[in-house]
Amino acid sequence: MSKRLLIFGLGYSAKVIAANAQDAGWLVRATGSDGDLDFADKRAVKQAIDSASHIISSVPPVDDSDVVLDHYGQVLAGKWLGYLSSTGVYGDAQGAWVDEGTPTGFGRRTARAQADTKWLSLRARAFRLPGIYGPDRSVFDRIASGRAKRIDMPGQVFSRVHVADIASGVVAAMQADAPPGAYNLGDDLPCSQNTLVEHACALMGQEPPPLISIEDADLSPMARGFYAENRRVANGKAKRILGWQPRFPTYREGLAALL
Repeated sequence: MSKRLLIFGLGYSAKVIAANAQDAGWLVRATGSDGDLDFADKRAVKQAIDSASHIISSVPPVDDSDVVLDHYGQVLAGKWLGYLSSTGVYGDAQGAWVDEGTPTGFGRRTARAQADTKWLSLRARAFRLPGIYGPDRSVFDRIASGRAKRIDMPGQVFSRVHVADIASGVVAAMQADAPPGAYNLGDDLPCSQNTLVEHACALMGQEPPPLISIEDADLSPMARGFYAENRRVANGKAKRILGWQPRFPTYREGLAALL
């Protein structure tokens, strides 16, 4: 099997995917400011698509449009395709568990859900990701900068995933030639944001921030949308089909490694 990977958008998660793929013997090319390809150079990008065996897009929708599909969707046929999506496509589940069979297209991520559906129609693997954390992007950074909040919302629960576990799941799917479809890559223990902040503060040896109401939290519209949705994300399909096991099965192992 040719092991040539093209990544659209070499962002936070995609950089770790690229590093893991290279460690596994893949030749990796990428668009983006840290990549070797200019997305607007259609000739060069189409040549890279032609020579790639596997293609992954980590580019989110812009103005309700998927720019990768708009510019290059017509030349992706026949390639192994992956798309970094979001568990936000499920909308609010009022704290219930969601899996890949749960209907999508609700809540604040309608554009993302539409892009997710388009990639799946091309027989892609849509990796649906919850809250992503890792080096230089975690609750520790928010605590250190004074941005961490504890909001009084009983029953509010979120799922999350360490960036290293995203990379291992995506590379496992490439190596195993996983069938097209959606895959949730999240950890095993959804919990409230308050629980996460309190645990991180304990690890840092400091008092957690005071409990406040959402009205007093001075949240951005995006953050308010985040708190408006409440769900637990099941990861059983990825474990069964990809043979994937998260290195950081809960926030406790993930935060301990970051600290």
